[in-house]
Amino acid sequence: MRHGEVHNPEGILYGRLPGYRLSELGRRMADRVAEDLADRDITHVVASPLERAQETAEPIAKSHGLDLAVDERLIEADNIFQGKTFGVGDGSLRNPGYWKYLTNPFKPSWGEPYVEQAVRMMGALAAARDAARGHEAVCVSHQLPIWTVRSFVERRRLWHDPRNRQCSLASLTSFTFEGDRIVSVGYREPARDLLPAHLVGKGGKSKPVGKSFGA
Repeated sequence: MRHGEVHNPEGILYGRLPGYRLSELGRRMADRVAEDLADRDITHVVASPLERAQETAEPIAKSHGLDLAVDERLIEADNIFQGKTFGVGDGSLRNPGYWKYLTNPFKPSWGEPYVEQAVRMMGALAAARDAARGHEAVCVSHQLPIWTVRSFVERRRLWHDPRNRQCSLASLTSFTFEGDRIVSVGYREPARDLLPAHLVGKGGKSKPVGKSFGA
């Protein structure tokens, strides 16, 4: 699961910075997903150590009578532009001191390599699978790591246009295992009607999708 909306009036790239918590709308999103998952056979809930992920996971853990676990591998991707605004025409991109970080979008050169994200997220998925074997687990993470591990599982290239990620706020990207093997991937948005109008259609398509894998 991706966390809900964050209170960020300055519009900065907060990345791994502490202190960025859910907005009031973000808390409503978290509650909505907890209601949606209330009847699921969930026996393990784990989250990134960042506040916004913890706050998103808490209603789900509470509704199932579970303690919330933490896995450092679910954390947001590292990024050199953390703590800055980032966009065409703003100070961070106009500063020549940052240009050296923009040389290789395939790695990417400005942050944690996609391959490293995929490896750690696969490790987190395996740990959650083992903790809830025979049942279901919920892992709360962040958009880029979720999209990266999904792309890895679905055998797509890891570099991509961020505008094409299918991972909206409070969305669920599901990995189904048979034994230790992932056999299908699904996606849905239980809190889609709560998304701000300017985000509808961005960071996630509206219809549920899924992909199954052969033997």
